[in-house]
Amino acid sequence: AALLDGGLLAADTPLETGPGPDRHPGRFAPRPWPPDRFVSADEAAAAAADPTWVVFDARSADRYAGEAEPVDPRAGHIPGARNAPWTAALDGTGRFRSGPELRAQFEAAGAAEATSIVCYCGSGVSACADVLALERAGFGPVRLFVGSWSAWSSDPARPVENGHR
Repeated sequence: AALLDGGLLAADTPLETGPGPDRHPGRFAPRPWPPDRFVSADEAAAAAADPTWVVFDARSADRYAGEAEPVDPRAGHIPGARNAPWTAALDGTGRFRSGPELRAQFEAAGAAEATSIVCYCGSGVSACADVLALERAGFGPVRLFVGSWSAWSSDPARPVENGHR
C-alpha cells in the first residue's frame, strides 16, 4: 500500500486521463491485515477504561462532544475517549505535519501517558489518518476500532459520554 501525502493535489506530474496502457496483472501473495492491529467494541471499551491506554476519537470536536451528529443514531463518544480530530494532523497544504509536530500534538492530547493507543472515528475510515499520524510521530503500533462510532452508537447497551474532555 502507498499513501500520497497531500492527496492528488500533491502529485508532481499531470494525472493521466482516458484509457491507460495495456497492463499485465502482477503476481503477489495476498496477506491478511494483522488481526492484532484491530480492536472490537469490547476491547475499545476496556482500553478507554485502562489508564495505560488512550483511545482517540478522530471526529470533529462537535461530533465528539455530542453537539452534532449528522449520521449516527446517538451523539457523543466512547466514555473515556479523548478527541484528536484527524484534520489537525494535516498542515495548511493537506500534508501530514512533521513527526515532531505530531508528537507534541498527540502528547498534549494524552498519548504520552499511554503504552497502547486505539483510534476510531465515525465509520473507521478517517481514524486511519490518526493511526498514520501517530505512527509518524513515533507512537505505535496503533490499533483501529473499525466499527467506530457507527457500531458503538447503534448498540443501545453501550454507554455514551457527551462534552469535551
